[in-house]
Amino acid sequence: MLVLRLLMILLALVIVLSGGMYLFTRQQRYLRFVWQVVRFGVLMLLVFGVLFLLERYVLIGWRMLL
Repeated sequence: MLVLRLLMILLALVIVLSGGMYLFTRQQRYLRFVWQVVRFGVLMLLVFGVLFLLERYVLIGWRMLL
């Protein structure tokens, strides 16, 4: 869970900094970068969520078999 928290903090920091750079320079590439970071963050949340659920249910199922 520590890794997930660090990932979320880094993603939030990158989004805020890139948003600030967009406001400062008005270049569209910063908005595209923010969109890519958001997509990556959502993907990582889904991957970690699925792995967490699989770990829970597989371990519970394995204990029931033994």
